[in-house]
Amino acid sequence: MIITKTPFRMSFFGGGTDMENFFRENGGAVLSTTFDKYCYVNVRHLPRFFDYSTEISYSKTERVTDIDMIQHPAIRNAMKMLDMHEIRLTYEADLPARSGLGTSSSFAVGMLNAFYALKGKYADKKKLADEAIYLERELCKEAGGWQDQIAASFGGFNRINFSDEGYEVLPVIISPERKRKLNQNLMMFFTGFTRFSSDVQKANTIGKGDKTKQLKEMLLLVDEAEKVLTDRQTDLNEFGRMLDHTWKLKRQTGNAVSTSDIDLLYEKGMKAGALGGKLLGAGGGGFLVFYVEPDKQDNVKNAMDNLLHIPFQFEDGGTQVIHYTPESYEPLN
Repeated sequence: MIITKTPFRMSFFGGGTDMENFFRENGGAVLSTTFDKYCYVNVRHLPRFFDYSTEISYSKTERVTDIDMIQHPAIRNAMKMLDMHEIRLTYEADLPARSGLGTSSSFAVGMLNAFYALKGKYADKKKLADEAIYLERELCKEAGGWQDQIAASFGGFNRINFSDEGYEVLPVIISPERKRKLNQNLMMFFTGFTRFSSDVQKANTIGKGDKTKQLKEMLLLVDEAEKVLTDRQTDLNEFGRMLDHTWKLKRQTGNAVSTSDIDLLYEKGMKAGALGGKLLGAGGGGFLVFYVEPDKQDNVKNAMDNLLHIPFQFEDGGTQVIHYTPESYEPLN
């Protein structure tokens, strides 16, 4: 039996510049972190005592006799890609899916990690990120960028650069005290709305014209935000003000990025004392994050119409196998 633990990510700056059709021509970069909320994938071989050969349990349960019968596209394609047979797979998570935290990519990375471990093979973080990107973007034909798979696999607070040659992951060097203060000044709330990121990406592609100007400006903000974090002489509150700037740019990149309800919540948070914030992920729902100084945080909580506040801590681990039990049962080749 294998259990993997894979973190969710919080993207601050550069989202959208990780889309391949943009960064191949213009370059791209994102500033993001993983935090202490995770998805767990449990995989074991299924003994041959049942009238089905594979059992999959996520928000629904599937029992099939042939891989092609699996409805979940990522599981079906991953099993084919790695030649997996006769398995039982279960998925659990600390936070809901389709909420702007890269949950589907965290699942993809954790699942591939579990499959390799079940085969007795080691896959490093880059291999897992690369194969998760291939799985979601090529095999499953899901619209989206590359940052989620990379963040989930590598973990930590990173700048991820994109170019026509691929990507590189550069840890952000920040003092522990400054990193702790940033963490303390961020507040996350669940809007209650969930959506498929790929659907939002497709809607934004149809609903807007050229977004290159906004994306290039969002790309420049990555440099500025990183300087704020790494320069101890700079007021950290500038990070919050820049979040407000990048959110306003993000809203210009697609009709599906925000809704009137989300706009109202954001406005309430700002009036209550937040210096800035943004909706996490592609848009349309999920989690709002605000940068709020400690003395204003109670005001922001009260302004959020009883939305669920999610405390969190930055984490550095990335995806990992947390349980391994050898099995005597041998699956079919």
